[in-house]
Amino acid sequence: MNNYYEQEVSDITAKLESDLDRGLSTAQATLRLQTSGYNRLEEKRGKSYLFIFLGQFSGFLIIILMAAAIISGLLQEWSDAIAILTIMLLNALLGASQEIRAEKAVAALKKLSTPQITLLRDGNLSKIGSESIVPGDIVILEAGAFVPADLRLIESVNLKIDESALTGESETVDKQSEIIKGDNLPLGDQKNLAFSGTMTTYGRGKGLVVTTGMRTELGKIANLIAAEEKGKTPLEKKFDQFGRWLGYTAIGICAVIFLVGLLFHKASLTTMFLTAVSLAVAAVPESLPAVVTISLALGAYRLVKRRAIIRKLPAVETLGSVTIICSDKTGTLTENKMTVEVIEPFADRQALLIGAVLCSDATLTQGDPTEIALVAAAAKEKLQKTALDADHPRALEIPFDSKTKRMTTLHKISSGHYVSYTKGAIEVILSLCVNLSDADKEKILSRAAQLARSGKRLIGVASKEYDLQPTAPEENALNYLGFFGMADPLRPEVKAAVQHCYEAGITPIMITGDHRLTALAIAKEAGIAAAPELVLEGQEIDQRNLSSADLLSYRVFARVSPEHKLKIVTAFKQHGEVVAMTGDGVNDAPALKASDIGVAMGISGTDVSKEAADMILTDDNFATIVGAIEAGRGIYDNLMKFVRYVLTTNAGEVLVMFSSVLLGFPLPLLPIQILWVNLVTDGLPALALTMEPLEDDIMKRPPRRPDAAITDRGLFLSMLGIGLLMTVVTLSLFLFGLNESLAKARTLAFTSLALLQMTHVLNCKSDQQSLFKVGLFSNRYLIWAITSTFFLQWLVVSVPFLQAIFHTTTLSLAEWILVLLGAATAILAVELRKWRFSPKT
Repeated sequence: MNNYYEQEVSDITAKLESDLDRGLSTAQATLRLQTSGYNRLEEKRGKSYLFIFLGQFSGFLIIILMAAAIISGLLQEWSDAIAILTIMLLNALLGASQEIRAEKAVAALKKLSTPQITLLRDGNLSKIGSESIVPGDIVILEAGAFVPADLRLIESVNLKIDESALTGESETVDKQSEIIKGDNLPLGDQKNLAFSGTMTTYGRGKGLVVTTGMRTELGKIANLIAAEEKGKTPLEKKFDQFGRWLGYTAIGICAVIFLVGLLFHKASLTTMFLTAVSLAVAAVPESLPAVVTISLALGAYRLVKRRAIIRKLPAVETLGSVTIICSDKTGTLTENKMTVEVIEPFADRQALLIGAVLCSDATLTQGDPTEIALVAAAAKEKLQKTALDADHPRALEIPFDSKTKRMTTLHKISSGHYVSYTKGAIEVILSLCVNLSDADKEKILSRAAQLARSGKRLIGVASKEYDLQPTAPEENALNYLGFFGMADPLRPEVKAAVQHCYEAGITPIMITGDHRLTALAIAKEAGIAAAPELVLEGQEIDQRNLSSADLLSYRVFARVSPEHKLKIVTAFKQHGEVVAMTGDGVNDAPALKASDIGVAMGISGTDVSKEAADMILTDDNFATIVGAIEAGRGIYDNLMKFVRYVLTTNAGEVLVMFSSVLLGFPLPLLPIQILWVNLVTDGLPALALTMEPLEDDIMKRPPRRPDAAITDRGLFLSMLGIGLLMTVVTLSLFLFGLNESLAKARTLAFTSLALLQMTHVLNCKSDQQSLFKVGLFSNRYLIWAITSTFFLQWLVVSVPFLQAIFHTTTLSLAEWILVLLGAATAILAVELRKWRFSPKT
């Protein structure tokens, strides 16, 4: 066993052939990746393709139908038995392909959400996916960073790590880089190691990768952890329940058809049994669960093109229900391209600039945008950060805390003498300073308010000198140095995105740590709020003891802490709102988890916030959230088009058979014909509906209620109306064909029902808008599916070999025209309904 905590860093570095100053070379890392493997835990193997295929035959009705087909074979009805089994095989292939496609889409999503790690390679800092790190790499840890492998710490500055995922201990662990002696120390006492799967919550550090993948402490126990079964999303569960209800209903109706045909029309037992079971199989949309999964997974995958990565599949369905977006200001509503436009020194301009640079972790090219702007402002005045850091080495620091809204660093300035610099919110800095009179403070605050009203972000700086090095920098009795006013322009696309929100029934809320006047200025420009009474500060929430109901009337929350964010989210949720919440910091995780959709920032966000989120924005842009909501609405909208199509056409099939039995007609469709119609119409055309482009009014509708039923009165009326239309047209052509022969009549009914469903699938492109407004050819997948289905139907009616299997006969040109005219009535009827009852714009 390698007790890395007992070993000197230099010894481990030598064993791993690494370099503490430059890290590994790219060539070393590439070669090592081939030998050590990717840095990931082995997952439970997914189901094989064969297992997925065989699983398609596990349904109760499918098993009965198989048994019925086998019985038909034993009764010497070989053609029917073979044909039914062949169609079942094709159905199973289609179902398996859908399930495999869904699993691949989900797997692709998991790859997209792989954490990015900052490390030292070839002497340069770079970001790579966590799976590609190898032993010997030097990893940089900052507050909020995910620990990607087991690390021997080589630098630790106030570093605290949450190891609860590994040890179960809820308290964060203070880390160190010094060697630790002791035999077989428990993980919690190995404080100079950082373990894979844990999270940095405070401070910063640097670690040497010692083990990766299954060789880490997390990997050792991975096989002992029960693999988590993939849970179903709420929508999948809702559709499962609906499918079961539909199945019971269909079986009941088919049982009636079987008994009536058997008792009153003296039909053969085998024929009626096959007919009833075939109709039950056709009536139950067994592809519904798979289509839901495919739609959600592929929809989530397509969202990547809109710069949104879905981490949790239920978020796709929740997107369409969002009523509130709580958004950060900096970087989400604004460009996060800070520029120092105002420098207001109290006495010494150079001292102010030096203090701001030394109390920053950024360089000119890397780091927090606010700090980059400060470093750039100093560089313009010949004050370079590298030189200042060398002349004033940092001894201690208190990292930035969103609760205190400040950070402090301690620097050595000469033998035995030290100075600390504190920077943060202007009013916080002023409250800590003793070198100002009340009049001075009033004057500074007045000037700050003037700049804040124009949208400037304000950062104050103060200092304190020490004769001896303190055990920790002090943040009281400071000397005020001055403040900076920074411009961070509104993103150009935000104003239109905010307007889209209002049109869609969504209320945008700004939440920021900035000054209330700065926040109001940006809110006015964005169109979120214009009146000062719509702005509330975090301290007012505490001081005024506001209830959750009181918070609902505000549109801008300024100077808020993470605790306030959580309170705001909870307040809106308690009053029935569906809340999307953005966050990027370590302390934002509770609010992200509490919201209906937690949205983390892909660029500025910490790994902690990303882990807590349901969705990650790769561009940190507010407009991307709105675009994702639009896409989420479209995904659900297309799912409902699929449902509407399948239920109305299946209702038509059942009504055709039910009516013919009640009226004493011969069976208009044979079992093999019923199964064929189900295969070709519930397959590709139905799936193609889920690929429909977004309707142009989708963001002008109110949000969907999360508890909304799958079916409503309108859908039931549509099932009845379309079902009756299909029954009338199909049975009319059937009766017409009886004048010649039963075979001709069944061929006409069979073809009529199939083509009626092909025309009706076009109706389902939109429930409200005319087909000709939506566009007949707007979905190429649907056109291809309809064309293919028509061609297949022509084959089974016209090719002699298939005629024998499907019991069909050739149709004349006049009969084809008659069938097509009958099919066109579906479009005509629905277009008349849309014209009469759809809302006029």
